Amino acid sequence: MRILNITDKKQLNDFAGALEHAQFLQSWQWGEFQQQVSGQVWRVGVEAGGRLIASAKLVKKQLPMGKSYFYCGRGPIVNFQFSIFNFQLNQEEKNKKQAEILNFLFEEIKKLAGREGVMFLRFEPVFNFEFSALNFQLSKTIDVQPSKTLILDLTKSEDELLAAMHQKTRYNIRLAEKKDVKIVEAGAERFEEFWQLLTATGDRDEFNLHGRGYYQAMLKMDKNFVKLFFAEYQGKPLACSLVIFFHDTATYVHGGSSNENRELMAPYALQWQTIKLAKRLGHKFYDFHGIDEVKWPGVTRFKLGFSGQAVNYPGTFDLIFDSSWYSIYKMVRKVRRTF
Repeated sequence: MRILNITDKKQLNDFAGALEHAQFLQSWQWGEFQQQVSGQVWRVGVEAGGRLIASAKLVKKQLPMGKSYFYCGRGPIVNFQFSIFNFQLNQEEKNKKQAEILNFLFEEIKKLAGREGVMFLRFEPVFNFEFSALNFQLSKTIDVQPSKTLILDLTKSEDELLAAMHQKTRYNIRLAEKKDVKIVEAGAERFEEFWQLLTATGDRDEFNLHGRGYYQAMLKMDKNFVKLFFAEYQGKPLACSLVIFFHDTATYVHGGSSNENRELMAPYALQWQTIKLAKRLGHKFYDFHGIDEVKWPGVTRFKLGFSGQAVNYPGTFDLIFDSSWYSIYKMVRKVRRTF
């Protein structure tokens, strides 16, 4: 095995996109976006037998007192489909090899962290792994990305998708269509309308939002990667959704709805039309990007009405490089959350 710095967009996207239910957070495009809004980005890979078998997109995030950490959203990725080992491993051997690859990758990230003054790596694996098999100190932490999501199988027919929905969801979709709610695709020129709907929803459902610049930068990305949709009634925007399309998966990342004309059920028509578009474009999965019946009860009920399969990820972990500073960081974070 050897470490490489991934500089080829196609190489990274082909690798990250080869996993079933591809993770856009590890895509080349998302790294470019993060470089604009967050900080430096590294794309570290592990190669074996001339093939990429693991990758991690790292974003350097700043902390007080001149400290920083690396963030690896929905990663690292380990893909045995690209491995010379995949045809000869049973599950136990595969787990052992996976740990070997991760330790090899994390050792390189540790070296990079030392050069950059980074005290820990925050990562979100999409696979289960054995803590004891890693040669590093780990601490489970608060989720950055939701650790539970809902995914629709778009290989099913439209009739099958509708039949699996909650009866009330089907009714609301048909009601919105009957009331002539229209779905339109838009771009950055309609940012203010998008922002108004987003902030209205954040206030109503107590969501924390990014700053305006974050969403403005997102809407300037490749239109085949990020698409913005509005549900309108008589030319008035009632709901919006921002969806990312990456390999086999379309992901509903951000959305909002007006406090007015809620009886028209515009968000239901918006989701259904977006789901149908993703299916027509050849995507296999539609990811609602987060459900939690305790933290987001209303939004979660809305999403669950479309049916689909709930997927649980292991969670978010900090891999600690500087234990002394990390202890101080944890203490300060705990105090801030108390107030």
